[in-house]
Amino acid sequence: MSMVQAPPKDYISVQNLKVAYENGREALGGLSMDVGETEFVAVLGPSGCGKSTLLQVLSGLLPPSAGSAAIAGHDVTRVAGERLRVGYVFQDHRLLPWRSVRQNLEIVLAAAGVPRAEWPGRITKYLTMLQVEPYVDSWPMQLSGGQRQRVSIARALAVEPAVMLMDEPFSTLDEVTARVMRQQLSELWMARPGAVIFVTHSIREAVFLADRIVILTRGPATLLEEVVVPIGRPRRYEDPALTAVEAEIVDRVMAVWGDDQRPADTP
Repeated sequence: MSMVQAPPKDYISVQNLKVAYENGREALGGLSMDVGETEFVAVLGPSGCGKSTLLQVLSGLLPPSAGSAAIAGHDVTRVAGERLRVGYVFQDHRLLPWRSVRQNLEIVLAAAGVPRAEWPGRITKYLTMLQVEPYVDSWPMQLSGGQRQRVSIARALAVEPAVMLMDEPFSTLDEVTARVMRQQLSELWMARPGAVIFVTHSIREAVFLADRIVILTRGPATLLEEVVVPIGRPRRYEDPALTAVEAEIVDRVMAVWGDDQRPADTP
């Protein structure tokens, strides 16, 4: 099965992006990539290469040292000016434990400037979509790990963002729960296609979820290769085509990543 480079997309445009911290360590070394408006892109790279740094720049949390990053033509590196709504899902849920599930969603809706009259409908809609609406008045610590992460995804979706940024959101879950969550995420995206950048170091996870995989070098990250996943949806874990694409990616990246940075072949 061949790896075909995807045609360029420009809903999200990252050009020669560099990030260097005050201690002199470089996280991004001139990364360029693009994402389409309804494209699910996985960013794959070894641990510590700068994947999370990319999401921090795109969300406006971290200014780059050089280069540009734009979403729908809006420069996300500018301090002032209009900002698009961005949904951000972290490795852990980051729910406020002293606030109920409902209140956690209300906080982000208020911050995003969503009219208060729309809050109840959005909260019900997205908690129902993620199958956690019965827990709307529960405290986060009363929920399981999987339920808390479902609430975290519902919180990100509730602002109806221009783009979803997901930073290894299932890496702390047990494998059974993680598989269920990946399947649900894939189904949600099929029902509501939008721009998603999903960071992972798991090749299997990237192949299962993404339309296209952007593979990074070891840090400071630059673009190594782009791979189109030639498998239709819906996808099944048991599909041998997934294994074939996964194996081919492993062979291609090992020469660059090295054995000491061997990727997680099985999510």
